[in-house]
Amino acid sequence: MIHDVELHGWGIGLVPLQVEHAAELATLIDAHLWAGMTTPFPRTAADYAQYARLQIDAPNMLAFAITDAATGELRGSTSFYDLSLQQGRVEIGSTWYARQFWGGNTNPAAKMLLFSHAFETLALTRVALRCDARNTRSARAILRLGATSEGVLRSHRLASDGTRGNTAYFSVLHAEWPAVKAGLAERLRGA
Repeated sequence: MIHDVELHGWGIGLVPLQVEHAAELATLIDAHLWAGMTTPFPRTAADYAQYARLQIDAPNMLAFAITDAATGELRGSTSFYDLSLQQGRVEIGSTWYARQFWGGNTNPAAKMLLFSHAFETLALTRVALRCDARNTRSARAILRLGATSEGVLRSHRLASDGTRGNTAYFSVLHAEWPAVKAGLAERLRGA
């Protein structure tokens, strides 16, 4: 979905994903980093451009490029998807960061911006997150945000390598947002 939502704070910006971002984003990924995604690993900038175009054109999806606020350098990508204002829910996903930004402030900053927009601007009731159940690094990161584990959906998705994968689901509800926000703010103060 083409959109004009920009979110800024804590040293990063979330700007609408553009096909023009593909060349730089493609240089930041590798097959291991991409493992667990449902789409095939984009081996070239043209492959990533095709992936970006699918995200941009998807209904109910707001895809973002993550930028360094000071330099404009790209750090990765994330999105809102399955956005339903009527139902008061959204999922955060298709998220990845270049390796040099793992373990720093990029993930908590991006989630602070996304959760704030979801709960405080869009007045949603539920924000869900999910990952391949084998991706323990991502699952730990989601739990560290303050999300609640909801369980695992068995044989829920087809992985890019053709195997069936289980999906671990997590969520944050509107009533939980103040505590999650406080935890993210504390992490960002320490970063």
